[in-house]
Amino acid sequence: MKNTALNASSLGSSSRRHLFLKPALGLALSLATAGVMAQTPASMKLATVVWIGYGPFYVADALDLYKKYNLKVSLQVFNDPALIPSAIASGAVDGGMLTYDQVVGQVAAGRNMKVVMPIDYSNGGDAIVADASIRSVKDFKGKKVGYNPLSPSDFLLSYALKINGMTEKDISPVSMTPEAVPAAMASGQLPIGVTYEPSLSQILGQGGGNKFKVVFSSKDAPGLIADVLVFDDKVIKAKPAQITGIMKAYLDGMAYMKDKPDEAAKIIGKFMGVSAAEVKEQLSGVYNIPLAEMPKAFVKAKETTSYYASGEIIGELLKAKGQISKIPATEATFDASLVKALAK
Repeated sequence: MKNTALNASSLGSSSRRHLFLKPALGLALSLATAGVMAQTPASMKLATVVWIGYGPFYVADALDLYKKYNLKVSLQVFNDPALIPSAIASGAVDGGMLTYDQVVGQVAAGRNMKVVMPIDYSNGGDAIVADASIRSVKDFKGKKVGYNPLSPSDFLLSYALKINGMTEKDISPVSMTPEAVPAAMASGQLPIGVTYEPSLSQILGQGGGNKFKVVFSSKDAPGLIADVLVFDDKVIKAKPAQITGIMKAYLDGMAYMKDKPDEAAKIIGKFMGVSAAEVKEQLSGVYNIPLAEMPKAFVKAKETTSYYASGEIIGELLKAKGQISKIPATEATFDASLVKALAK
């Protein structure tokens, strides 16, 4: 009887142990699984073009600065920036790098794309170049001008023509990508072209640097051509932490460029297909906006570095060209919450 009692006690004890072990084991497995899931980086795709102002993103990509924010970010390079909005809208990419005029156009068309972070503004990196026979914008009249429609090049040209009392009707437009402009001008088929770095330097370097010159550039309109990080409103609401991680990695990339300019120039040059020396030269044509200055872009001001000021000019130009029927409210083009949270 004693043995039976012991056996029964042993069985009972064994049964209780299993009753407690099973949930405990299940909890342990759940925690382990959750740990693995937490460690698995969230994948994000960003659309970009080859542009010197996006250098911090190229550095972040090469050094995998996204890793510490539990992100796996892949950059999808587009030859034509005009194709990026459709990629964002379709969900082919999570977000992308656009110019602010593109955002205004997309919002006017009914798409809920919003700027979450200012990246840079062109400070000479976008330009209208011409041969020696052209002295000023007014000399464009009746001449062939090569540029990419519905792009920053188109916008810069429209602005230059407007302030000189001209319109596109005064020129002979030739549609081509920014990358195609250097060859077209070198062949002598095109006297005037609109492009941006690195194509700009390619043109200016021809003929020993004496064949072509800049007639009008983004330096003449600081802040007007602004590069921005953009996401659809649904993605912003669904993935604020991931987007914040991307922004932090970008800022880390900026810091690396400041601390190690030579190494950064090599990294950026490799991505862009130019030398490190060319990278340093092209960086003078852009101004990457530090975190402390980012909130200013979302504040009403008269300077074109504010989206309220530049947005008004952009909207008027786009409407005059028939690209939009109504100028959208500036507030509808951005979500400043993530920048404000980071800048605190």
